[in-house]
Amino acid sequence: MTRRRRIYEGKAKVLFEGPEPGTLVQYFKDDATAFNNQKKGVITGKGVLNNRISEYLMSRLSEIGVPTHFMRRLNMREQLVREVEIIPIEVVVRNVAAGSLSRRFGIPEGTPLPRSIIEYYYKSDELNDPMVSEEHITAFGWAAPQDLDDMVALSLRVNDYLSGLFLGIGLKLVDFKLEFGRLWENEEMRIVLADEISPDNCRLWDVKTNEKLDKDRFRQDLGRVEEAYQEVARRLGILPEGGPSDVKGPKTIQ
Repeated sequence: MTRRRRIYEGKAKVLFEGPEPGTLVQYFKDDATAFNNQKKGVITGKGVLNNRISEYLMSRLSEIGVPTHFMRRLNMREQLVREVEIIPIEVVVRNVAAGSLSRRFGIPEGTPLPRSIIEYYYKSDELNDPMVSEEHITAFGWAAPQDLDDMVALSLRVNDYLSGLFLGIGLKLVDFKLEFGRLWENEEMRIVLADEISPDNCRLWDVKTNEKLDKDRFRQDLGRVEEAYQEVARRLGILPEGGPSDVKGPKTIQ
């Protein structure tokens, strides 16, 4: 990893200053957290796999006209991204009942929803990422009404495209989390997809068996976490048989 000035470190990634103004280097860690950082561990090779998976999915989305911060992958664990002003809202798109939705409403996990549901959460570890409404978002100035409209429209496009892409490789896109940022180009501002798209922030189940191939394996102590991430990459066609050399290693450490 090239040593540059560290801009920000989160639970799963580190951002460094980029080689050109307006760019950042996004480094993917093997660290894993769950339940708002209450559970911590290391998933060996996760950073390598998420870098590749996110590169692939962001590139495919760019091809259908979804604007993203992604520019190119630099190496096994780093990618070059555009510097954006992150909007402090997580947009969650749900297609099938799982996780907190099942707990809140008593809906059995795995129940197909009548339509895709969008939820918003305020990004704050101290407050445990509380669910918020559009009224909260606009009243507190986290995003303007037009920003929110753009975020919803982009989220639905991403959902439509990724649902089909994953279904084609035998995976069900149960739900996923997106983050967005404001990209400034001269005096123009536009909303773009930021952060990452990977098994860290998507629930992915095998279509036939409902086997979980995402971070729920870590959250729920199901085991075979590394193998699940590798299987997603393998189905996407971006993992050579046997996997990259630094994916192999000790099992999950908790």
